[in-house]
This record gives sequence, structure tokens and C-alpha cells, in this order.
Amino acid sequence: MANIYSFSPFGYEGSLVSVEVDLRRGIPAVDVVGLADGAVKETRERVRSAVINSGFEFPSERVLISLSPADLKKEGAGFDLPVALGILNAEEHSGFINENVLVMGELELSGRVRAVKGIHAACSTAFDSGIQYAIVPKANFEEACSVQGLKVAGVESLEEAVSALKDVTCFGKAFDIQEESAQSVSFSDEEGEDIDGLELPKRLIRAIEIAVAGKHNLLITGRPGCGKTMTVQRLIPLLTPNLTVDESQSVTRIWSLAGLMKPTEPLVRKTPFRLPHQTASIEGICGGGPNCRPGEISLAHNGVLFLDEAAEFRSSVLQMLRVPLESHTITLSRAGRSTTYPANFQLIMATNPCPCGNYGSKEKICLCSAKSVEQYWKKFSAPLIDRIGIILNMDEEDEKCRVDVDELRNHIRTAFEIQRKNSDYNNNLSSWDLSEKAKLDDEAMNILDSWVIKHDVGTRRESNILKVCLTIANMDGREIISKDDVLEAISYSKTFGLATA
Repeated sequence: MANIYSFSPFGYEGSLVSVEVDLRRGIPAVDVVGLADGAVKETRERVRSAVINSGFEFPSERVLISLSPADLKKEGAGFDLPVALGILNAEEHSGFINENVLVMGELELSGRVRAVKGIHAACSTAFDSGIQYAIVPKANFEEACSVQGLKVAGVESLEEAVSALKDVTCFGKAFDIQEESAQSVSFSDEEGEDIDGLELPKRLIRAIEIAVAGKHNLLITGRPGCGKTMTVQRLIPLLTPNLTVDESQSVTRIWSLAGLMKPTEPLVRKTPFRLPHQTASIEGICGGGPNCRPGEISLAHNGVLFLDEAAEFRSSVLQMLRVPLESHTITLSRAGRSTTYPANFQLIMATNPCPCGNYGSKEKICLCSAKSVEQYWKKFSAPLIDRIGIILNMDEEDEKCRVDVDELRNHIRTAFEIQRKNSDYNNNLSSWDLSEKAKLDDEAMNILDSWVIKHDVGTRRESNILKVCLTIANMDGREIISKDDVLEAISYSKTFGLATA
């Protein structure tokens, strides 16, 4: 007899659930034990109708369904198909393969199988636990096949699922995902025709180019209408290289748990770009809920989290970002259980210089009091600003230039090839790795040391400047930092808001 398993999502890890069925003498009924919620208990009625309408005979005995571990709460309709196969497996006693099989799927009353979320997470967890076979809905087939080594059967009905459980030849091997090379850099297929050739502020384009090339956090301040939001939204997705296969695995697992996977996209290879609204709560940004679902910072893992009009977000939300920016993880705890999501995201923030947006303008009058400007910038706090590698204060007189997407991509490709060869991106380098890789010539060293002493710069700010210097050098194919690299990096470290306060 086959041993049937399903999957219960909780946080990033989730748990395998063993589905056991016992038929015994007594008044015909179906009992479900194992801390099942309402949707799982309703499985009894859906399974009964699906089994009968699929041409099988539903047992006339008393049916006991056990979902273990018993102390783990089971939720969702994904248990329909494993329960139905468990009942038929217990009734026939023979003809089924003698293997451990992961089964996921929701049943219609007609016996057809509907797609469910969390398939990639379930399949990868099952394969890591030694399970080599999986039966999933046809709509989730490609998602399941992205787990290398797993043998998958995609089914559209209960009849097909029973046939697969009787014949191992129905299980196909996962397709091979080709990785060009460890240092290969590719971009999305979007051509960028809507922005290529547009005239935009030269300093803004350069700041975005450097931020993307080294995955540095970026803060842009400027008056309303200067092009902050439009440039970030259009340019960054075009310039950010696609994820490697290793990077995409954790991203795909998170998106699978959140139900964001596309049927035609077995792996998330395009870098995530998340744009939450200003009214987002702490739970929406960091994650939460009964099952500890992923928040925006985890959905932006290995990608970009863009906070437009950042000063309009709640102060508690902004301050919550400080720890994940350092640790690249977020730990959530609910009802005695905890889970840790990866949250290695690049933070991009855009904001006005004051509540009305006209502070510092030569053409318009700022109506904000000194106190309101101070309160406006206090929402960011010095510790959060210290974690920002590039700070750009836009000016009305900034020179404009035409956007050349291909040229920008070439610079970024050069930097990414060097960083992937070194096994980490510049913004993620530890203090030890940074001291090993950030080599400055004598003139650059003197300029940086003098500036640090003159402005009494802290260790974190100095590290951020060094990381930006290294990225600027990498974009030119160099690994030795020059004087010009240091001067440019220093120009992106002047904090407009806190100096004003």
C-alpha cells in the first residue's frame, strides 16, 4: 500500500502531514481527527461526492481519517485529493504502488482536481524528507517540476490520480533547469521602449545605476513632479538582472506559499519589485496572520522593496525595517510556534523634502513651519538613515540626459559578474569581507580618511561609503578603488533631512 502524505503550510518551513485511513465496522460515517479546521472537515462531503461521481464505490463502513502530527492545525482544501486516495487505498488493499507519495489538490464534486497554492514549498519539503513521488493538480504541474529529482504526476481528475497511484510510469521526472554559468548575467525580455531615450535628471539615473549594480539601499528626496517615482518604477525593473537558479529557489518558495505563482512560470527568475501602499500595517510589511504568511519584505527577497512617499508610512513600519536590513531575515512568532523568512531585500525610498514638497525650491514657497519639517524627517531616524548606502537630494537645476538602457545594463552586467564571481553582492559584504575586497590606492585612502575624521562619521556610514566605492569601481571592471570613486561615493552620503532638522 502507498503511504500518502500532504502538506500543511505554516510560515516558511511548513510541515508534512501523514494521511491515514482506517475502515471499521459500525454505522456508516466519516470522522476526521488531527486538529482539522472547518475547511478540512468539509472535505468529508466533497470527497464522498467526488468518489461516487468518479465511478468508484464509497466504503459503507465507518471511516476514520487521521491527519498527523495530531498537534498541528490543518487548514485549507488541499487535503481533498490525499484523503480521497487514502480512502480508496484503504478499501482496495492492493494494486497501489508501495511508495511514499506526496498528494496535493482540491476536489470538485464532479471529481475534477483544482489547483492549490504552496505546491513548490510542499514538493521541496517532501523531497528533502526522502519522498520521490508527487501527485499534484495539472495546473500546478510545472511548478512542482521545478523541484529537481522529484517524479511528478499532474492530474485533472480523481480517476487520473488513482491511475497514477497504481502505475509508476505515470510519474515524469522534473525537467532540468539550465544555468548558463555561476557568473552569468541576464536581463528581463522587456525592451524599455517607454523610457529608453527619455531625458531624465543625470544624477538620478547615475544613483539608480550604482544602487542596482551593488544592491545598495537608496533614498531619493526631491520636489513633487521631479520624476522620482516614474524613474524608479520604470528603470529599476529594466536594469536589475534576473535571479540565478539558486537565488530563485527561496523566492519561488515564498511566492508559492503566498499563492502568487504563475502557471507558466515554474521558477521566479525575474527579480521581485514590490510597491506597498502607504497605509500598509506592520503585519502587511513584515508578515503575520494565523499561519505566519509572508509580508512585503519577504516577497521582495532577493529583489527590491520600493516605498514611494516613504514619509507617509507609519513610523513604526519604517523603524521595523532596521533589523531585517542588517540580518536579511525576519522571525515571526504565533501561538507558541515561530518561523524565519528570508528577507534580503534592497530598500528604495522616495520622499518629498517637506510635507508640502517645496522646501528649498527657488520658484515656489514652502508653507511648512520649521517644527513640521523636523517632525516630518524624524520619522526616518538616524539609525535607519545609517543603513542607506546612497542618498540623493535632487535639485531643480539638475542636468538632464537621455536614458540609454543598453549602456546602463552593460555597466551593471560588469559589476554583477565581478560580484557573483566573489560569491556575494557588495551591499551584503561583512566587515571582514569588505576589508579584504575594498582595496584603495593611496590617494583614495587619504581622501576617505580625511573626510571620515572631519565629519566624525560612524563605522556603519564609513562601511556604506566603501561598499558604494567598490561598486563604482566594479562597474568599470576594476577592483581597485580610485580617488574619483571615493569622491562620488561621498557625494551620495549627504543627509538633507536630518541636517535640516
